[in-house]
Amino acid sequence: METKPPLPPFTAETAAEKVRLAEDAWNTRDPDKVVLAYTPDSRWRNRAEFIDGRDEIHAFLTRKWQRELEYRLIKELWAFGDNRIAVRFAYEFRDDSGQWYRAYGNENWKFDANGLMAVRLASINDLPISESERLFFWPQGRRPDDHPGLSELGL
Repeated sequence: METKPPLPPFTAETAAEKVRLAEDAWNTRDPDKVVLAYTPDSRWRNRAEFIDGRDEIHAFLTRKWQRELEYRLIKELWAFGDNRIAVRFAYEFRDDSGQWYRAYGNENWKFDANGLMAVRLASINDLPISESERLFFWPQGRRPDDHPGLSELGL
């Protein structure tokens, strides 16, 4: 049986760790890696799109990162319970025309006993920004520990 620590029930520390691990995985932009954090039958709502299972998640993430170029994400713990975590996040990307965006959102997560995410409900809004308004500056990949988070950036 697959496990993805930290496992529920969550504490403030383990919930924050789970959030950072999710951020780190998504910043790899590697669907093969990211999909392993979800149950085989995981259910998602991402904006107005409904996604069921790892195959659909993989296809969704592949499409996403083909069109959201120079993607950089920051997540922050909002609340947690036994097997649930709520996060707020922002990410920046540009499209193939060079237009930059900052996407803001909230996610509600539900985990199985093995620490795999069984449900992900995401509400997201995109804001076009100029390149000079960007706030997320680190080499592609994991956000450095000394880079400010959402609260420190005033987001």
